[in-house]
Amino acid sequence: MASSSSYSPFSAVFNVSKPNPSLNPAAFLASSLKFSTTISNFANLSNGVSLKSPINPGFLFKSRTFNVQARAAAEKTVHDFTVKDIDGNDVTLNKYKGKVMLIVNVASRCGLTSSNYSELSHLYEKYKTQGFEILAFPCNQFGGQEPGSNPEIKQFACTRFKAEFPIFDKVDVNGPSTAPIYQFLKSNAGGFLGDLIKWNFEKFLIDKKGKVVERYPPTTSPFQIEKDIKKLLAA
Repeated sequence: MASSSSYSPFSAVFNVSKPNPSLNPAAFLASSLKFSTTISNFANLSNGVSLKSPINPGFLFKSRTFNVQARAAAEKTVHDFTVKDIDGNDVTLNKYKGKVMLIVNVASRCGLTSSNYSELSHLYEKYKTQGFEILAFPCNQFGGQEPGSNPEIKQFACTRFKAEFPIFDKVDVNGPSTAPIYQFLKSNAGGFLGDLIKWNFEKFLIDKKGKVVERYPPTTSPFQIEKDIKKLLAA
């Protein structure tokens, strides 16, 4: 795929057709995401008890109720899902049992593309032999910044950024056609982010048992997550 020489900046409006060049991602997120960049796993939720992140201690939220749907979601893990890879083949995620995963919704024409792909590739190369995997899910819901076909997306990531980590079929991460894996991720790490993925390159950190342990907003760089990855790998 021929790559664009100029990337669209971060847009403050979800699923718009054109990005607003006057906005930048940091300014947008600063006003809407004033919270710890980590969200505790719902599996640890208990009635009326303050929850702390297993990696970054600190008060996150309280809960006095834990509904049936949340309980059901907490009993499942990422390993229970089957997804399609970029070539259309079924992939059962239980193949990643015992590995630490970082799941990311990616785009080829975002202002965050270059830094995220470069840092993700660096981390994958550094930790893949220690049991670390990155699962990239292309998504075109944010400013139309992933418009290409699956073969074009694959060529872009693998040629321009030398990405060796698995890239999967293009999916919706919000709305009525949300992919089941993203329904699960959001239900297990909602918190102040709620039930919406805010933009390209939002990240979910998964432990060796397939549980969601952390969620990071789009402007959190992969390098900022490295210390958390190392702790889970050592666990």
